[in-house]
Amino acid sequence: MKRTIATLILSLSTLLTCCGEDKNAAASNKEAGTKVTVKTNHGSFVVELNAEKAPVTVANFLSYVDKKHYDGTVFHRVIGTFMIQGGGFAADGGNLTEKETGKGIQNEAKNGLKNVKGSIAMARTGDPNSATSQFFVNVTDNAMLDAPNPDGHGYAVFGKVVEGMDVVEKIKAVPTGTRPLTMIHPRTGEKITQPSPDVPNTNVVIESITKNAK
Repeated sequence: MKRTIATLILSLSTLLTCCGEDKNAAASNKEAGTKVTVKTNHGSFVVELNAEKAPVTVANFLSYVDKKHYDGTVFHRVIGTFMIQGGGFAADGGNLTEKETGKGIQNEAKNGLKNVKGSIAMARTGDPNSATSQFFVNVTDNAMLDAPNPDGHGYAVFGKVVEGMDVVEKIKAVPTGTRPLTMIHPRTGEKITQPSPDVPNTNVVIESITKNAK
């Protein structure tokens, strides 16, 4: 009897695992080849998402796209020899204020995709599983961000720019300086305003991010 119960539990466990894998595979297939257009006040560029290599990250990113979270946000960190980062702060009068987001997601930096020029990756805090809505586009090859660098975990790439790289180049060249950012403390939820470097002097606005028709 004990052996029968053990066998039944093992079979059920295997079934649940298989179903979970099928569900993830179905989700990846559904989003395979998905492209989105990032429209900014400096022009538009198109990103092809890699749901096969980064299913969790792509699903998370598209959830923010569907909620129009990105509309009206800015590229708040621009380093012309490194990357352009955005998707988290919105212009609130003359201030840049971080928007509310959901919980952090699993870090998929070990998926084999590299932080090369034109790739798009998730920004995060020191917690490897803290990425929410913020992303960055690499404007040069940044191998120091590939897993396991720089902290044993890496930064998860989930797609690449396939059209409009000239717009990314235009954004990376905007004048920047030190401006105040109002951030949400990751643990307490408290809003903290502090001066931050590498912020564009004039807002680089993400007017919208929309899915392209297949």
